Amino acid sequence: MRVEATTTITPPLPPTETASPRYADIETWSSAAMLDAMLENQLAAVAAVRPALPAIEAAALAAAARLRIGGRLAYAGAGTSGRIAIQDGAELPPTFDFPRDRLVMLMAGGEAALIRAAEGAEDDPSGQDATILGPTDILVGVAASGTTPYTIACLRTARTAGALTIAIANSPANPLLSAAEYPIAIPTGPEPIAGSTRMGAGTAQKVALNLFSTLLMTRLGRVYRGQMIDMRATNEKLHRRAIRMLCSLTAVDTAQAETALTASAGRLKVAVLVLKGMTPNSAEIALATADGDLHRAISNQKSLF
Repeated sequence: MRVEATTTITPPLPPTETASPRYADIETWSSAAMLDAMLENQLAAVAAVRPALPAIEAAALAAAARLRIGGRLAYAGAGTSGRIAIQDGAELPPTFDFPRDRLVMLMAGGEAALIRAAEGAEDDPSGQDATILGPTDILVGVAASGTTPYTIACLRTARTAGALTIAIANSPANPLLSAAEYPIAIPTGPEPIAGSTRMGAGTAQKVALNLFSTLLMTRLGRVYRGQMIDMRATNEKLHRRAIRMLCSLTAVDTAQAETALTASAGRLKVAVLVLKGMTPNSAEIALATADGDLHRAISNQKSLF
């Protein structure tokens, strides 16, 4: 019997995993030269985000439409990419008072993997974690290589359920980007330390997520005149910031700002309208009518007179 020889073809490494001649023998360089080269890589990673701005804008505007009808914002990832993605989501409640119950964090290996590596968890192809998502929700999947089975499966499961799907990856063409309705490719190339995607790729991911979520929250009316108008004053530092914001936005003194903030149960938007002559109750109604947009609420108030 004749046995045919078989050849196993190893798939090519994604660019983020390859070794670059530019950094060959980097460990033998002087410390100053190493730092300079690594900083060069970081700056290049930030610059790599610029071509993706149209894709980030499109994704954020589509996500805003879902959130306006009560959807949830979810993040999915594994390893470094997962931790960076979840950090972005974790910042939204304190910065923009985005409701915690409308945030979903999907991390390969669960919550423990946020502080302790669970490398095998990223190979889970089931997408089971994403079955909780539905048609009004948004899922942002992040993976440097774009080939992480866990994140790809989560995106596919969410998309099948009708959720809006967004992918951020650091290679130009990969399964993760193909799985998403809104793909955001940010090619960052090889790392100074081959495969250490917490460096260039991680920096680009963090920048892209910062831009995406800040544009998203701004379009939802959570920024007014360049300030975090939905911030909750949950400690003394933030309380002082809230008072400064009210004084700046309405040209009142500290005592008036304190009185208005107290009457408004700590809600800055309501306090601004109170300082413009409304009662707390009418301010709440005005904001609800304007979908929480303070610019519109003020404009609507002026149109009544």
